[in-house]
Amino acid sequence: MKRALALSAVFSLLTTMPAMAQGESVPTPAPAAVTADTPQTAWGVKFTVPKEWSEQKNGSIIVVTPPENDARLIIVNVGLAANAKDAVAKAWQQFQPSFNRKVELTTAAPPRDGWDEISSLQYLTSPQEHRIVQAVALRKGDAWTALLVDGSIATFEKRGAATDLVVASLQPAGHVRETFVGRAAHRLTPARVKELLSFAQTGMRELQVPGVGIALIDHGNVVYQGGLGVRTLGQPQSVDASTLFMIASNTKGMTTLMLAHLVDQGKLRWNEPVTQAYPSFRLGSPATTANVRIEDLVCACTGVPRKDFDWLLGTTPQTGPAETFVQLAHTEPTSKYGEVFQYSNTMASAAGYIAGHLEYPKLPLRAAYDKAMQTLIFDPLGMTRTTFDMNRALTVDHASPHAQTVDGVTRVVTSPINEVVLPYAPAGAAWSSPHDLIKYVEDEITQGALPNGKRLVSAKNLLQRRVHTVPVGQDVWYGMGLMDDRTYGISVIHHGGDLIGYHSDIIAIPSANVGAVILTNSDSGVELRGPFLRRLLELLYDGKPEAAADVAVAAKNDAAAIAAERKLITVPASAAATAHLASYYTNPSLGHIVVRHDAQGLIFDFGMWSSHVASRKNTDGTISFLTIDPGVGGFGFVVSNKNGKRELITRDGQHAYTYVGK
Repeated sequence: MKRALALSAVFSLLTTMPAMAQGESVPTPAPAAVTADTPQTAWGVKFTVPKEWSEQKNGSIIVVTPPENDARLIIVNVGLAANAKDAVAKAWQQFQPSFNRKVELTTAAPPRDGWDEISSLQYLTSPQEHRIVQAVALRKGDAWTALLVDGSIATFEKRGAATDLVVASLQPAGHVRETFVGRAAHRLTPARVKELLSFAQTGMRELQVPGVGIALIDHGNVVYQGGLGVRTLGQPQSVDASTLFMIASNTKGMTTLMLAHLVDQGKLRWNEPVTQAYPSFRLGSPATTANVRIEDLVCACTGVPRKDFDWLLGTTPQTGPAETFVQLAHTEPTSKYGEVFQYSNTMASAAGYIAGHLEYPKLPLRAAYDKAMQTLIFDPLGMTRTTFDMNRALTVDHASPHAQTVDGVTRVVTSPINEVVLPYAPAGAAWSSPHDLIKYVEDEITQGALPNGKRLVSAKNLLQRRVHTVPVGQDVWYGMGLMDDRTYGISVIHHGGDLIGYHSDIIAIPSANVGAVILTNSDSGVELRGPFLRRLLELLYDGKPEAAADVAVAAKNDAAAIAAERKLITVPASAAATAHLASYYTNPSLGHIVVRHDAQGLIFDFGMWSSHVASRKNTDGTISFLTIDPGVGGFGFVVSNKNGKRELITRDGQHAYTYVGK
């Protein structure tokens, strides 16, 4: 679950923020890395050094470094300071006296995990640096501790789980974490349901979420299924139990449930080499291909990196399911097996298509997958409205996606961007409703037993999907399309789903015999998911009341981030910058960009979707163009001119792509 304290809020931005000036060096780490996660205590604070990371101590400074040695987390014992800003300034003065970056954004969070005050600072950087610089000030009593963040985005993305372990474990030495172990869960009485719905309604208003679908189950009884707010801004239709939302990556858990069914039937083995089940499968090199098992396709533990730009920017109306296997054949892991958590949509897509093919080998890949999911999962569970058919979903009771403009105004997303997921359906293309999804959650709680006494899948193979494969952070592990979160001692099985304008979570709490579904129709809804789970746990276990403050601070910080970014961009794009663009750009992996204009300014057209763009002058003097339409904002392209060729360069976490102008 997402911890709503400043430290985790800071690191939720790691994959989108570059940092650290070119030419600055990362110090050589200690010769020996730790061989296991190693708790440490110094100057009255505690933290954990992750496995394979190294640690250097020098007086009041501790530097924790990943194996790549191009990033660092610096913990500084500041002592007395006038305020958070002063504490951070003193920390940089101790560690790097020449540091002089400009602060782009300052945010705060409620006191959490033993800290009396938490503030974070984000510094201006240039996209070409592809690095991160941040600082977090933490106060306990009169004493301040600072965490300085400095290094490569690629490494912080790859090592995100280990980074979260350091961040989440950084606490005052005497702090005892809240635990719900040993507490009997309350029942979800009408009064508690009303409190949870009231919380969600307040959160919707603060975060500008037009509509939310919710369902709750307690000891086998659905105690609520319905909705709050509207399906579409400006229209009167309310969200109800039947309203369809795109559930995005919550499709993955249902896909692995289908795999569990095939394992039960003897048509598949979890540890079966993928090439035995699907001989044409390829992943990077022949050696890598030979080592991949069926369960590895959905464990996020193989070291295969995210390559989402290949489908976000490269999908066309002609892209089909076979593209999943084409992309994987050109992808090599960037870390060792089982070493780190690296989430891959294309690997999960392959798992679903292979399973569908085994069930219906005579059908095309997409038709086989859709039919297998319908007959093996949706029909037995009674999920009558759940579908992969976007055209069908858009003709019935459905929620429209919403996002914010560059000025922070919530609008309906008119871009067809979400259609890019259709060729990768097993990873995230399903539509479902509160009424249907709670049936899936119930099956997780009953471990595969259906209400009619029959079994959907065996308990053994359902639970195999929850076996810890790789840590996601402190006390959180990934399985197969599901996470096991033990932040508060008890097991919470859940998974999020994120597409443009749609953010959801499915929750199963086995020890309480309780489950929940939350579906939102706005990008700001991602900030409601974690607090919703927290509030549910507060009501079940008499937890400290933290969720409401988490939402309020998230809303405030989101508004501050939008305002800070707005100051840096020019809308419409600068005519002087635009004059140097070619009219057409191509990239062998991502396709093309057509540069055109309308009455509102400059547009980048990627084929499947397009967006108006703003211009930005970066700290290194380069010029970037950034997409800004609601829902598709934030894709950045740096202008370059190499050997007389006009180029646009864009990056995801671990890859750079160059478009060449024609």
